[in-house]
Amino acid sequence: QVQLVESGGGLVQTGDSLRLSCRPSGRTFSSYTMGWFRQAPGKEREFVASMDWRGDRTFYADSVKGRFTISRDNAKIIVSLQMSNLKPEDTAVYYCAGSKYGSASGNPGSYDYWGQGTQVTVSS
Repeated sequence: QVQLVESGGGLVQTGDSLRLSCRPSGRTFSSYTMGWFRQAPGKEREFVASMDWRGDRTFYADSVKGRFTISRDNAKIIVSLQMSNLKPEDTAVYYCAGSKYGSASGNPGSYDYWGQGTQVTVSS
């Protein structure tokens, strides 16, 4: 069983930057593909970014490409999402997700473990 705990959300202004972190429990983090998803009020959960368990493939939603960067540090057992040039439409609850030896898919159903979410609000 893997538990994921997100942190780093908050209220920022348009154009600001924010860094989200996700700390998985357990010592097998290096074998987990990690992803970030978000869900705005009244909308379905959507893919944001993912990195495969090897750390050599990353994927981004078109809406965040060039602004968001996913990274992982297996030694520190942490995965991060650096968000820059934030826009009001980025406002959502952001979730960290994990899948053992996963393909870094953008499909939420491909992930087995989820964090509780952290709120990101971008004011205009």
